[in-house]
Parts: sequence; structure tokens; C-alpha cells
Amino acid sequence: MAGHSQFKNIMYRKGAQDKKRASLFAKLGRELTVAAKMGGGDPEANPRLRAAITAAKSANMPKDNVERAVKKGAGGGEGEDYEDIRYEGYAPGGVAVIVEALTDNRNRTASEIRSAFSKHGGNLAESGAVSFMFDRVGEIAFPAAVADSEAMFEAALEAGASDVESGDSGHVVTCEPDGLHAVAGELEKLFGEPESAKLVWRPQNTVPVDEGTASTLLKLLDVLDDNDDVQMVSANFEIDDDVMSQLTT
Repeated sequence: MAGHSQFKNIMYRKGAQDKKRASLFAKLGRELTVAAKMGGGDPEANPRLRAAITAAKSANMPKDNVERAVKKGAGGGEGEDYEDIRYEGYAPGGVAVIVEALTDNRNRTASEIRSAFSKHGGNLAESGAVSFMFDRVGEIAFPAAVADSEAMFEAALEAGASDVESGDSGHVVTCEPDGLHAVAGELEKLFGEPESAKLVWRPQNTVPVDEGTASTLLKLLDVLDDNDDVQMVSANFEIDDDVMSQLTT
């Protein structure tokens, strides 16, 4: 199924990014600071901050780093003034890409994102050009071992989720964006802390990509991931398992 293949593609992206620990911690710290600055330092009253803390924990970010970043934002003192910016464009093969960034220099970031697209056979588009092909949803991930698929499905629906995908890689629970905090909290009571709980852009349909196009596409995604201002990259590609294996070994 396309959704399952896309899920494995996403897991590959996450795995590749997690290896760059210093860069990852810097991005997580930035999100923690911004979330605390916008909504306060209490995660129970700030869904964005709670999601950021969950992401930091799943990446094994040191507790001191997390607390320092939250304190920096909650204090409201002087420092970098970051803003959320979303970029949309097309990668090779007609793949739609959404890039979410936190930046203190919108001109620099726009220039770097545009350059990444153009150097890898893609092009940056206007806001709204591709986001209509995605749904904005809350996504909560649990390890496969915490429950069987039926138990997770029943618990997730009872908690207010809209869908569940279960497989060998784990369980992915989907909910409405506004319900992320509540659904994650209810499931945490039953299954423990999730691996991640965040808002994502989920593609409505996926675009099959051949080996030649996939190689260039993954290079583009790597360049975007490596950008310090980029927090998350979403794309609607589907790569055959055998091709993905050849490209990542």
C-alpha cells in the first residue's frame, strides 16, 4: 500500500536525520524556545511545547538542554527572534515538497531553500501551490511492542483519533490537529510515552519515483534537512523498497 511505503520512507528520513545529533539538537532547541516563548513554559497548557518536549525525548536530547531551551523561551528575554515560515515547491519527478522553517533571517533562508531546489532539478513555488495536496494532521507514533493492532485501534478511536496504521515498524495514530495534545495524553496513560507526537503534512496521494529520480530527490531532501533553519520536510513520494534499499546501503 502507498501509505505503508510512505511510512517506511518517512522512517528512513527520520533515521538519516537522527544521525546528525548536533544539528538535530540545535533544531529541537530552537523549537522548544519558540514554543515556550509563544505559549508559555508549562507543557500541560502549551500543546506545541509538549510536542516539542516529546520530540526532544525521543531523540535522546539531554534533559539539561531541554530545560535550558524552555527557560530561554519562557523568560521572554532578549535573543533571537524566530518566525515560522513555510516553503512549497516541486522536486524532480513532480514530487510535491513542503518545507517548514524557523528563521531569524527570512531572506537568507529563502535564498538557501531556493538554491537547494534549483541545484537538484526542482523549483520553489508560491505559497499554497502544493499544500492543497496534503492534509494537516496530528501524528502519534508508538513502538509495535506496546500493543497489538486491534488494541491500539480500539484505544485510539476511544481517545478521539481518526485512524491508525499498524505494522512491523510500529503504530501511527492520526488525529485532528487540535486534538493532538488530548489524544496523545490519553494514549500515554495506556501505552506509555509515545516515540513522537507532532503535527505533520500527510500526502493525500503519493507519486511513484524511479531509481534515477529517487537518487536526486533524496539528495535534495538531505540538503534541506542539513539546513539549520529547516525543522521539517514533507513530500508525497513513493519509492519501491528494493530501490530504496539500493540507494541507502
